[in-house]
Amino acid sequence: MLLTDKGKPDTTSRHVLQALAEHAHKDGGGAHPSVFRLQYRTGYDRRTVQRALRRLETGGLIQKTGETNGRTIWTLALHLKRPATDWADLERAEEAERQAAAERKRRSRSKRVTHSASVTVTDFASVTERDVTHSPSGRHALEMRDVTHSASGRHALNAALTTNQPSVQPPTTSGADVGGGSAGRREPTPTAPIDEDGFVLTDAMRRWAIDTFGSGLDVDYETAQFVDHHRAEASRRANWPAEWQKWIRRSAKWASERQQRPPLRAVAGGWQPYTNPVDPSVYENGF
Repeated sequence: MLLTDKGKPDTTSRHVLQALAEHAHKDGGGAHPSVFRLQYRTGYDRRTVQRALRRLETGGLIQKTGETNGRTIWTLALHLKRPATDWADLERAEEAERQAAAERKRRSRSKRVTHSASVTVTDFASVTERDVTHSPSGRHALEMRDVTHSASGRHALNAALTTNQPSVQPPTTSGADVGGGSAGRREPTPTAPIDEDGFVLTDAMRRWAIDTFGSGLDVDYETAQFVDHHRAEASRRANWPAEWQKWIRRSAKWASERQQRPPLRAVAGGWQPYTNPVDPSVYENGF
C-alpha cells in the first residue's frame, strides 16, 4: 500500500494495481493492458492512470519487463506483503472513532438534562426577610409581590406583577393558532431554515386560508411556491407559520388585482386596454 505525501493510503495507485493484477499471470508477470483499458477499468482519466503507474514503479510494486504491440509489459512484485501492523492500526483507529462518537453522544445528552444538584428549592421555612425568599445556599432570591389593598378590595396601582400571571399581549394575527398544536405556546426560538424547522402545511392552516380567502386560492400551489422560494434563498425565520400567512395574504391580494384589470386588445406595436364598454363577447380572450 503506497502512501501519499501526507501519509494517507494512495487508493488511486492501489486501484490501478488491482486492474493490472487482473491481467497478470499467476507469477505476477505478463500484465500488458493498455492505458485505455486501465481507464475503462478504473474510471480515471489518462493522466491519472499514467501518474499512478509511475508511482507504483517508483515504489517497487511493478516493473517494466518489455513491450508488445506498443503496450508496456508489467511484472507485479508479488513477494511484497503488507505489514501486519496495518490491520492493527485500522483496529485502533476504529476503536478511537467509536469512543469519540460515544463521548459526543454523552455530551449531547448532558446539555439537555438538568441535574438535581443544580436545582435550588425554596420553601416557606426558608423565608428570612419580609420581601425576599432565599434558598439555603443564599445564591438565589425571588422578590415577593408587595400589594396594598384598599378598603374596596382593589389592587394598588403600584403592585408588581407576579411571574406566574399570563401575558396580556394580544396575538399578532387573528390566525395566531394557524401553526396548530402548541405553536402559539412555544417559547421564542432562534431563527432556522425552513427545512431544519420542519415546516408543514397543517389542516388548521388550510382551513384558515380557505375561510379567509375562499376556495379560489390554490393553497397547495402557493405553499409549494413559498417553500421553494425560502429554500432557494436559505431564509431564516423565527415563526414559519406566520411567514406563510403573509405569503398567502400577498398571493390573494395579487390574484384579486389581476381579476380587476381591464381586458386587453391587440394594437400596432403591442397591447392596450379597452376604454369603451362593449359586448364582452367581442373582446373575449383579449380580442
